Amino acid sequence: MLARAIKAKVTTINVTPEFQMVIDEGFVLPNAYALKKRFEDATAKHAKKIVATVKAGARSAGVNCDAAIVSSSRPYEAIMRQAKKAKCDLIIMASHGRKGLKGLLLGSETAKVLTHSKIPVLVVR
Repeated sequence: MLARAIKAKVTTINVTPEFQMVIDEGFVLPNAYALKKRFEDATAKHAKKIVATVKAGARSAGVNCDAAIVSSSRPYEAIMRQAKKAKCDLIIMASHGRKGLKGLLLGSETAKVLTHSKIPVLVVR
């Protein structure tokens, strides 16, 4: 593991999507707030599981690891904000993600971080 070899501290982040309420001509579902709560609970549970897995892997490798879970409609901005807050020297991201038409329309979060980050970015394939 790179972090162990260079005695680095790792900060992992999981960015969960924000709840998007669909409103059609002013009509809002009567239980929209219950749906929002259910969505937020489910995404938080999933994010905690992912972060716990990363922290366990780091711990078993003897690497100090902090974690953050944030909700944002713009993950690339949340990633850069957390990297700055944690005083990171390097952002490491995967090269895979959305493919096809979705990838073209939404854009790659990795590409957005590469484009906008003032912190160096290492892309792992």
